[in-house]
Amino acid sequence: MNFDWSKYFNAATLEKIFFIFIVVVIGVALIYTFSFLVKKILPANWSKQRKMIINRAIVYTGFIVLFFIVISELNIDLTAVFGAAGIIGIVVGIASQTSIGNIVSGFFLVSEKSFEIGDVVRLGDKSGTVYSIDLLSIKIKTFDNVLIRIPNQTVISSDLTNVTRFPVRRMDFTVSVAYKENLDEVKNLLFSIAQNNPLCLDEPEPLVLFDKFGTSGIEVLFGVWFEKDNFRSVKNSVFQEIKAVFDKEGIEIPFPHVTLYSGAETKSFPVEVKK
Repeated sequence: MNFDWSKYFNAATLEKIFFIFIVVVIGVALIYTFSFLVKKILPANWSKQRKMIINRAIVYTGFIVLFFIVISELNIDLTAVFGAAGIIGIVVGIASQTSIGNIVSGFFLVSEKSFEIGDVVRLGDKSGTVYSIDLLSIKIKTFDNVLIRIPNQTVISSDLTNVTRFPVRRMDFTVSVAYKENLDEVKNLLFSIAQNNPLCLDEPEPLVLFDKFGTSGIEVLFGVWFEKDNFRSVKNSVFQEIKAVFDKEGIEIPFPHVTLYSGAETKSFPVEVKK
């Protein structure tokens, strides 16, 4: 039995299919070209997040318009399509309540502007750079180059810390000094470390706070202000300078001492300190 394909694929039908194919190809090319051009002309000082939202709005709108153009060319009655879509939408909506919750949470995240792409954030025990903000989740790139996906509902219902929200931050160091040390001298040395470090800011001024009497020495909180991009350099340089200056000036950084006993009736082991 021979099937007569000519009933379905005549010249007019093939011409229609070819025309729709050309429309789709040109439409997709125009959408991405227009999106690329808009991205280029957007102000350089706009955030990555704002540019991303505009870019996606252009792409989504373009594909919706292209879809309706194709439907109109196919002469499809949309009444039946919308009726079926309504029934399917109810079923899908019931089955995907979590996804809808994540989408709604995503709109809250974007409007709240607690963080943007490129910010360093802490969420629970996870830390990293915001890699993307999507409809259902945000993606964080950790400092060891691992990508973590976190649902929007989890983000909006958890405590989130934006480490790089502001351009200037303070870094705190807890320094312990022996009880015998002169605290005024320690304070002056710490101030000099901050003043001589080119990465530490003069305004706001450094913080030196005598925190508490510890088990081995007096604990001092030393805070320096810096530009957020210099985090690693400031951390390493100030840490090294504290050790070097204290060694040079003879300031003792104490550490816990442990006494050993071999039994209840035995005296403690003698400890000889040599200088």
